[in-house]
Amino acid sequence: MEAFSFPSEFRTRDIATNGTTIHVRSGGAGPAVLLLHGYGETGDMWAPMAVELARDHSVVVPDLRGMGLSSKPAGGFDKKTQGGDIAGVLDELKIERADLVTHDIGNMVGYAFAAQNPDRVRRFVLIDAPLPGVGPWEEILKNPLLWHFRFGGPDMERLVAGRERIYLDRFWNEFSANPARFSEAARTHYSKLYAMPGAMHSGFMQFAAFDQDAIDNQQFLAKGRLAMPVLAIGGEKSFGATMAKIMSFAASNVREGVIPDSGHWIMEENPAATISMVRNFLDEKT
Repeated sequence: MEAFSFPSEFRTRDIATNGTTIHVRSGGAGPAVLLLHGYGETGDMWAPMAVELARDHSVVVPDLRGMGLSSKPAGGFDKKTQGGDIAGVLDELKIERADLVTHDIGNMVGYAFAAQNPDRVRRFVLIDAPLPGVGPWEEILKNPLLWHFRFGGPDMERLVAGRERIYLDRFWNEFSANPARFSEAARTHYSKLYAMPGAMHSGFMQFAAFDQDAIDNQQFLAKGRLAMPVLAIGGEKSFGATMAKIMSFAASNVREGVIPDSGHWIMEENPAATISMVRNFLDEKT
């Protein structure tokens, strides 16, 4: 199977909701699980996970607003709004309740959805990225590796136009334990998607919304921590056990998970360990 091949029975559709159009892959049968990707990738990152989970789950894999094959609207990149995108996708698919598995920016969208719709989330897995305004957020922002959080605007877009691969290579290399594990095929695949009209602008807007996200998240926190079981996973060479510490500020039932021999790009660097850890958590009955 090719790296980005979903099971043959999966179908793709474009779901119009919440002022945008979300590209969605779905298939399988059983309890629903929603997989949300992050920056530098698209829903395609989840193909190996989807193959495994579709054996006994209904798997839903969107591209986030402005990314991948979803539409590129002018705004709405705050994660509270994108939580509404996810609600609309699940409504269209007639899914009332689902497990969430999220990575990077997907963590932030997933948290906003869960905070607004706690009864619709059974279990929640967050992988290797912090939440704006939650826990040690201000300290995390001081890390020089996260310079891109403040990088954006029209001049920056002109700087990277036609050079998307150069820009993205920086993240694939610096945030991995072993850059060779982020394959040339994957780099080529994602670079083409991020070179689509409006894609880099949308990516910059995801980060530009962090200040608003922090305000929204503080309001969510004021209403109480998430109650559903949460698995907070970090790559050993990235956030590691810090993910669980971050999520302890936002959820009351948090378990720690660390993917060995991996940086940020867990599905490229150690997919077997990641899939096993996620499946074991989702399979628990309580």
